[in-house]
Amino acid sequence: MSTTPAPPDSAVRTFIQDQRPAFLGDLCDWLRIPSVSADPERAPEVRRSADWLAAALRATGFPVAEVWETEGAPAVFAEWPSDDPAAPTVLVYGHHDVQPAARADGWHSEPFEPEERDGRLYARGAADDKGQVLFHTLGLRAHLAATGRSTPAVGVKLLIEGEEESGSPHFPALLRAHAPRLDCDAVVVSDTGMWAEETPTVCTGMRGLTDCQIDLYGPAQDVHSGSFGGAVPNPATEAARLAAALHDEDRRVTLPGFYDGVVELTEEERTLFAELPFDEDAWLRTAHSGAPLGERGYTTLERVWARPTAEVNGIGGGYQGPGGKTIVPASAELKLSFRTVAGQDEEKIQQALRDWVADRLPAGIRHEITFWGATRPCLTPLDHRALRSLTRAMGRAFGTPVRFTREGGSGPAADLRDALDVPVLFLGISVPSDGWHAPNEKIELDLLFKGAETAAYLWEDLAAHWSEG
Repeated sequence: MSTTPAPPDSAVRTFIQDQRPAFLGDLCDWLRIPSVSADPERAPEVRRSADWLAAALRATGFPVAEVWETEGAPAVFAEWPSDDPAAPTVLVYGHHDVQPAARADGWHSEPFEPEERDGRLYARGAADDKGQVLFHTLGLRAHLAATGRSTPAVGVKLLIEGEEESGSPHFPALLRAHAPRLDCDAVVVSDTGMWAEETPTVCTGMRGLTDCQIDLYGPAQDVHSGSFGGAVPNPATEAARLAAALHDEDRRVTLPGFYDGVVELTEEERTLFAELPFDEDAWLRTAHSGAPLGERGYTTLERVWARPTAEVNGIGGGYQGPGGKTIVPASAELKLSFRTVAGQDEEKIQQALRDWVADRLPAGIRHEITFWGATRPCLTPLDHRALRSLTRAMGRAFGTPVRFTREGGSGPAADLRDALDVPVLFLGISVPSDGWHAPNEKIELDLLFKGAETAAYLWEDLAAHWSEG
């Protein structure tokens, strides 16, 4: 799908460069607000962040910019219709809350006092996600300046939530409550990244997630292993047996029906993944692992981006102190997570696990399974017209053909897709070294402004090509 990109627009680039100091000043002001949604004591700061963004969007020119309340932290909504009634409308999603951060965690500077060093801006939220939200304001202004328009070529809406770093607990309800206001033709998620600085990429999918804890109970109390071992069921042994039985010899998940409906990789997608400059040895160093291992017949990238998985996240039970203690423990626990891909149904997987566990446990072992919710997978068709526009816009900004990736993690993209019934695109310019959730989070400034340039081209391209189908 990669093609030679169109040349850049000098008017767009000139505008962005001229506005660079003012834009960075605004971004730094926003980054100084410690909008940590996970910390109840920071709730006033999360609200202050929402108010700041709403004011910034009004200053950009949005005729509508509102703070929307939830049962938790507030979100921000903005809308700027196009004067072309035939133009599509695009909703941009991001979040204004951030992860906790303290200098004592290993930061080289104060995490909420932005510092520019060597072409990078260091601060909590610089990449995840305030920088990637705010570049849309600069891109939109550049689009208007370069085209001479008074309104965008497409309708532009923004929905910037305040609880993404806390698991988006109230986001589905927010979408349901405001569905008519959020009506659009496509969603752009700017909460992802690229492969590398020299390799611009567009993400086309994210996996889903469902996870749980299985609690196993045997004897009413710990009992002597000499007197009773080998004659009563041992919950720790059964936890280990369940964990061991979760995969077959080809590392495929053994739950009946687990792969039902899975959208398989096409040969085109496998070829596109193979085009990426993937260094497996470097990847293993990042993973702190001595060797790759996974489902037979798939590459490492295919395994982490496009295949469903089951992982044992924790296993425990019985005596854990120094030395030995010869008992049959009264209880044990097993923590599992399942990453899902397009076509799978999380509720069916949950039921399959319940049935599978019940069939495998012997009499005398009582069990309880607690699920912690589910996030659905999201996949953008490679031939969708909006994805083609995004690819052209990014290629034009970066001056090089754009590759394609997926994300192994999960997010609220599927909630947006399901609630609004539209395709979801991913426009992110962050790179792996940006250190999301880690000390010394940063954003590469050159990439940040490439993101703004991409956004400027995107609105023009969508307007020009939307009717092509």
